[in-house]
Amino acid sequence: MPTPYQPTWASLDSRPMPAWFNEAKFGIFIHWGVYSVPAWRPLSDTLYASYAEWYYATVIGDMEFGGDAFHKAQFGEDFEYRDFGSMFKAELFDPDYWADLFHRAGAKYVVLTSKHHDGFCLWPTQSPYKKNWNSLDIGPKRDLVGDLTSAVRNKGLRMGLYYSITEWESIPSPTRSKTGYLVNTKMVEKYGIPEDKYVHEHLPLQLKELVMNYQPSLIFSDGGEWDWDEHYWHTQNLLAWLYNEAPNKDEVVVNDRWCHGMTGRHGDYFSSEYQDTDAVTIAYPWEESRGIGGSYGLNRAENIDNYRTSQELVHELIDVVSRGGNMLLNVGPTADGRIPPLQQQRLVDIGDWLRVNGEAIYDSTVWKHAEVNKQDKLRFTTVGNNLYVLCLQWPTQEIVLSGISVGDHLSVFMLGVKQPVPSNVQDGKLIISPPVISPAEAPCAHAYVFKVEGGG
Repeated sequence: MPTPYQPTWASLDSRPMPAWFNEAKFGIFIHWGVYSVPAWRPLSDTLYASYAEWYYATVIGDMEFGGDAFHKAQFGEDFEYRDFGSMFKAELFDPDYWADLFHRAGAKYVVLTSKHHDGFCLWPTQSPYKKNWNSLDIGPKRDLVGDLTSAVRNKGLRMGLYYSITEWESIPSPTRSKTGYLVNTKMVEKYGIPEDKYVHEHLPLQLKELVMNYQPSLIFSDGGEWDWDEHYWHTQNLLAWLYNEAPNKDEVVVNDRWCHGMTGRHGDYFSSEYQDTDAVTIAYPWEESRGIGGSYGLNRAENIDNYRTSQELVHELIDVVSRGGNMLLNVGPTADGRIPPLQQQRLVDIGDWLRVNGEAIYDSTVWKHAEVNKQDKLRFTTVGNNLYVLCLQWPTQEIVLSGISVGDHLSVFMLGVKQPVPSNVQDGKLIISPPVISPAEAPCAHAYVFKVEGGG
């Protein structure tokens, strides 16, 4: 019988990382909830400032910047955020179609926002504080978490859940708000859960519900890191319970946002968003998340120029994976349950690229001899004894590689091209010549991969 994990960082940090996470490399994030009804926030070049899922706090909340003119004009002076709940109906939600799309995109796992900072729950929680503020009582009248979990697993993908540790109506955030709360204090008084009951009753009940009912492969915690430490949230007790008692305790992984002071220090993996931190390192598992545009939740203010192109997204996936990370790419569905076609197209394009080049991505590790900066057009990964050279543009010149044990056993191919690529060894360096093929014979779009068999 293994020794149970203790509620200390030393014990929790000793847990082996489940292998599946580092092997998966590409996942789909989904921000979907009541905020998908207004689906709006003014555009900004400032990091985080276009997040439409923050509508409650930034348009009509305490962080309001003048954008409430939009809210009043569209919905009325007395229209509360909670009034959006009945308008979030998900009537066109087809979980099987979503799961098929994510599978087609080449993703290996999916992470759904079970509850964001507004506190609305996408499952029929038994918390007494969430009556009429969950997807079974109002709006969709169904268990959205359960429905998508079943569909995703039926496609052979792993299912993870995002869960906001904090809630704007209940937990103060003194570092971010002059009043102490991120939403109007009238809403805190009307809907807030008493702080002590939130931390000691509501939070552990909900986490245990999600773990026992849905057995998520991954829990993406958020908001816990803003203000309050592990003693406030009882983080170590929660994680010790998870590691010891979860039905899938040998599979589940967690990020580093459960409490203040945890980011980049504890958790099964470190997390960044829109490349906002230097804490990630090839020495520790990490995951970069981002939206296809500048928001996670759907933002109707965005146009096509605000979206990453398919090529840009493929290049970001390559860059993240070459540095040892996973990429968690977000989609923001509509309130009626549709993933916008342009977002679908981006996923399909990534999947098309991965069908040709996925062997350079999945299960890969960092090539220890790589010397790359952001301006370089080459990235490198290794899988087993093979080296992969990922070119961010069509190679028109010879590629010269050092750091390889060159010999007669080396063969070079471009993935998707049958015939070997010309290569030779000079002064202990491998020289790869561009393949001589017509544009119509190019194996894919966006990026091209050389496989050096025996070069890893």
